[in-house]
Amino acid sequence: MAIKTSEERSTTARARAEASFKKEERAKDGALAMTEYLAQGRIARERMEQLRALRLAKEAAEKQAAEKKAIEKETAAAAEQPARTKRARKV
Repeated sequence: MAIKTSEERSTTARARAEASFKKEERAKDGALAMTEYLAQGRIARERMEQLRALRLAKEAAEKQAAEKKAIEKETAAAAEQPARTKRARKV
């Protein structure tokens, strides 16, 4: 077993301390990244919900407008047709 000098011991201790510090920094960075990832996912889901609500509202409005147009078309066609009356038969 070799005897380490004080310089070697301090270098080893410094290397261990730096490794420990880097490990803690990576853990903090990882936790921050996960928090940001989850927040972005939540924001994306909220935006999708808003867009879905807007799309459904638009589709409902379009359907209602189409139904209204169809009814107006039917009433206009009915108004244009002369009323059919029964003609008396010649005997």
